[in-house]
Amino acid sequence: MSGETAFQKEDTDTMQWQDEGIVIGVRRHGETSVVAELMTKTRGRHMGLVRGGRSRTMQPVLQPGNRVDAVWRARLDEHLGDYKLEPIHLRAARLMESATAVYGVQAMGALLRLLPERDPHPHLFDALDAILDHMEDPAGAGELYVRFELAVLNDLGFGLDLGECAATGTRERLVYVSPKSGRAVSRDAGAPYADRMLPLPGFLSPEPSEPAGVRELADAFRLSGFFLHRHVYEPRGLQQNAARDGFVQAALKALERRNKPSEPVPSDV
Repeated sequence: MSGETAFQKEDTDTMQWQDEGIVIGVRRHGETSVVAELMTKTRGRHMGLVRGGRSRTMQPVLQPGNRVDAVWRARLDEHLGDYKLEPIHLRAARLMESATAVYGVQAMGALLRLLPERDPHPHLFDALDAILDHMEDPAGAGELYVRFELAVLNDLGFGLDLGECAATGTRERLVYVSPKSGRAVSRDAGAPYADRMLPLPGFLSPEPSEPAGVRELADAFRLSGFFLHRHVYEPRGLQQNAARDGFVQAALKALERRNKPSEPVPSDV
């Protein structure tokens, strides 16, 4: 049954579990097999060998973004193990139709690789699944992607506090984020330091707001990107994944085309 995650002992030498997963990466292994990297619902990012994974039958299943039912087996828990995969939702062909979706799948996979392998993050699985189903809407996909980056930051121990003003405690008119503390700041409290603050897009504040326009979405990408660079990439000596840049530009340009000519893409994103 899909979703079953308890280890099952078929014999004294074999361990097995079953779960749902989303394909985020595949690499060749030998002449006919591949190593599949899945974001599973309850076991986090998990890899396994798919024997015959390069066959005509399996190649369409093993495309990034597809949702699958996975059975994993190994002698020991720490082994790579073997996957047996069955398709649940084959959406890769649709995702390949737009640059936003192609870059988005790659960018989210790169974010998930910042987390320890086999570390459960069920809310990130659900978020990934939801975003992949909304890639045709550049504004909606962009907003969800920023929230995904903020969720990854939070799970890495660097969550932002955007719910109330760091200086006054108010939940109203929050328009800035302190680059030092990662906390929201209200318009009045932050006014004397506005040139040193990061803009807080309305859709990330507690107050109701309209869907993000080009400027708001660009500000949101800068916000999450700033803290990812400071807390994750720079300390680890990593470069930001190029797929993120591709996703940001594709999402903003798609939104600009929809809103044209009122909102051009900012040149500094």
